Amino acid sequence: MTRESFSRWCRAYGLAWEARDPDAAAALFSPDACYYETPFATPVQGREAIRAYWEEAVRTQREINFSYLVLGVSGARGLAHWQASFLRVPGNARVQLDGILAVEMNEAGQCRTFREWWHRHETSPAVSKPVDACS
Repeated sequence: MTRESFSRWCRAYGLAWEARDPDAAAALFSPDACYYETPFATPVQGREAIRAYWEEAVRTQREINFSYLVLGVSGARGLAHWQASFLRVPGNARVQLDGILAVEMNEAGQCRTFREWWHRHETSPAVSKPVDACS
């Protein structure tokens, strides 16, 4: 895998999320892929299960924005820093996510193993902007 091919994969991942398209998200994974949403969770296994996971995940998300920065590539593995934000419905809370994802690709350019670590910040609709004590 090259840095460019991994960047294309990350971009496709983000576009699938922004479009709320579980089929497009699932197509990025091999039929036998393992998807670890958090380090301690049991992985979602297989493309169909990943599709179902994404269908449920985006059901309550609107106005999704995703960005990423490739941190490195070595062999079949890639590491990226990502950020996402969306409006959670119902309730209209603004959610910000900041995380790292690590993937291992197969020869066809599909993800075989996906691991992510992330943190979430939610802002209620009544609060316009989170307070940053360091600014």
